[in-house]
Amino acid sequence: MKIVYHPVYTEDYPTVSCESPDRILAILEQVRNHEFVTPEKVFEKDLEFVHTLDHIQRVKDDCPHAFEVASYAAGGAVKTAEIALDEPAFGLLRPPGHHASRDSAWGFCFFNNMALSMALLKTSGAIKRALILDIDLHYGDGTVNILGDEDWVSIFNVRTDDRENLVDEIKQELEGEPYDIIGVSAGFDTYEKDWGGLLTTEDYRTIGELVKNYCKRRFGLLEGGYYIPDLGKNVKAFLEGLE
Repeated sequence: MKIVYHPVYTEDYPTVSCESPDRILAILEQVRNHEFVTPEKVFEKDLEFVHTLDHIQRVKDDCPHAFEVASYAAGGAVKTAEIALDEPAFGLLRPPGHHASRDSAWGFCFFNNMALSMALLKTSGAIKRALILDIDLHYGDGTVNILGDEDWVSIFNVRTDDRENLVDEIKQELEGEPYDIIGVSAGFDTYEKDWGGLLTTEDYRTIGELVKNYCKRRFGLLEGGYYIPDLGKNVKAFLEGLE
């Protein structure tokens, strides 16, 4: 499995303390045996597929450094999705993106990495039907804002306080209609020692395996996950299942 990563993701741009470069560094320690791909940053004209010009300009004006890093994160997401047309891939990205709507953003996000990567695949004709599976603790409101009315993509945000039900919900969703590709907004803050207090490391492996069993084309993009001591091993388990 290829991992899309750029050193810029470890830069310390203005954001909240919990969304720190240490998140990326902790994951790198666990996944170094994978093949790495370095992405280019996305062009502003591509960001316009999912964001308004006003939003793009606001991010650029308010925090030029964050704009630069977020542009590389969006470019990494696009590259990850492109690789997934031929083999599984994971975007080890920062900042996250699923709280970025068409004309606004919050929750440590700036641009919607998942929405952009899927929209560009559809525009290029590479896919006809897609599923976005969001396993983050928090609802991916930005992704829904941008793509929720599109008939070519389904968005499933896992919403339960029961560990076994969460896995069952994912299984039931995947057993629905077939998709050309599945993109996982891979948040790890549902972990039992993180804010969500729910899933085990093995549960992330199981989720990855479920996605693997139901779709040949599949990829994940990093969203949340803030319990740094175990973040790397949780991502590793998810990748082992996805691969």
